[in-house]
Amino acid sequence: MAATLSVDAIDVTAFSGYYEPLERPSDTDDFEYFQPTLATVSVWSPALQHGGPPTGLLVRAMEHAVADDPSELDFSRVTMEILGAIGLGVCRVRAQITRPGRQIGQVSAELQERQSDGGYRTVARAVAWRLSTRDTSPIAVSPQPPLPHTPDELTRTIGFTGADGIDVVWGRIGFIGTLEIATTTGNNGQTPSVWTRPLLPLVVGEETSDLASAFTVIDIANGVGSPIDPTQWSWMNTDTTVHLTGRPRGPWIGIDSAMAAGATGYGASFADLYDTTGFIGRSAQTVLIAPQ
Repeated sequence: MAATLSVDAIDVTAFSGYYEPLERPSDTDDFEYFQPTLATVSVWSPALQHGGPPTGLLVRAMEHAVADDPSELDFSRVTMEILGAIGLGVCRVRAQITRPGRQIGQVSAELQERQSDGGYRTVARAVAWRLSTRDTSPIAVSPQPPLPHTPDELTRTIGFTGADGIDVVWGRIGFIGTLEIATTTGNNGQTPSVWTRPLLPLVVGEETSDLASAFTVIDIANGVGSPIDPTQWSWMNTDTTVHLTGRPRGPWIGIDSAMAAGATGYGASFADLYDTTGFIGRSAQTVLIAPQ
């Protein structure tokens, strides 16, 4: 099904978060329940969620699942896979430790959406590897230098604007309109890079962790790195995989992204990721490319 570019910009001040928590229907239920707000809406359709908030929600669930784990493990690789259209109905999420360990561990999560018959369908899942931490600062090395400017040194906007400062057609639609953006020079040479942070908490009434906040915005890498006209083409990602070299710190994430568009209908987006201390990892996304 071809995606359709929505046209309605969002007023970020109208929302208190991306998800409103709901009561569990049963004490024996191991899911958490949420109502997505319109702040989660995708650029491609007003009936769908953008991939960012569901990714953040899955990471939040995995963090909660390991909160009482006595081993000191950091999230090192996270893969989120979109199994179907993620709509705006009531959704539920749960996570479990799938491989306990003192040096290497794995945790996974699934996101389900309520269907018209009252049942639930799994629409996304995530799996994360966690590794033990120690002092390796004497041999620390990064493949890229820090981005040349920090967010405090740049002009910041809500949503995306064009080079002339005029709003682009998709620049404040749904979830994109809830992001603070600062554009800067990148290292990939194809497109400018951006600093971004969400202006809303992931869950209403909660403080969002730095890790969950980072994963809420990393999904936009496939848009940031694309030179393709979104009024003529769509490029929807089916997954996001992130390899981290350090724990993200602070709300700002730098995304220096480039798309490789193949000649047969699909491609991939690759991004170097930064926090304000420097390089923290890389992301990769498979993208389905289609004419509008």
